[in-house]
Amino acid sequence: MRIRRRNGGEADLEITSFMNLMIILVPVLLMSMVFSHITVLDLKLPDLSADSAAESPAENQMLELVVLQDRFVVNYPAGAPLKTVPKKDGEYDYKLLSEVLQEVKRLLKDQGIEKRDIFILSQPDTDYQTLVSVMDTVRSFKAVVVASVVDAELFPDISLGDAPADAGGAP
Repeated sequence: MRIRRRNGGEADLEITSFMNLMIILVPVLLMSMVFSHITVLDLKLPDLSADSAAESPAENQMLELVVLQDRFVVNYPAGAPLKTVPKKDGEYDYKLLSEVLQEVKRLLKDQGIEKRDIFILSQPDTDYQTLVSVMDTVRSFKAVVVASVVDAELFPDISLGDAPADAGGAP
């Protein structure tokens, strides 16, 4: 007795419904994807040899922004308070800080000084988000040019440092 097996051939795969699913699913997933945008800030750290060297008049013409617990202090030249921006309702007033820096930029330009650098001096317990917000405020401001809003440059060359120990007691 022989059992005969039929050679029925290979079965066809029905993938039409799977292909329809992929045609719909892939564009939907791509549209809902969040593309991350990474911004890099170029910072300059203070030179270690600058502390021991004697200050020349050109080095003293630095624009400083001191971040304290209750206010911002804008110094120009270095160490000489020019303007103080107190906190408003318990929060730092970045809008007023931007206006002060725009005015400083205008005054320096009127004197023929093209300044692009600023020192941000902060206390060791300054919040990270505060530093990032200060750096964003210092770099540029929103300006209207020909009926469109653009980022105008303020002081894009940012250096970081420690606030002086006696800055906390000064009014």
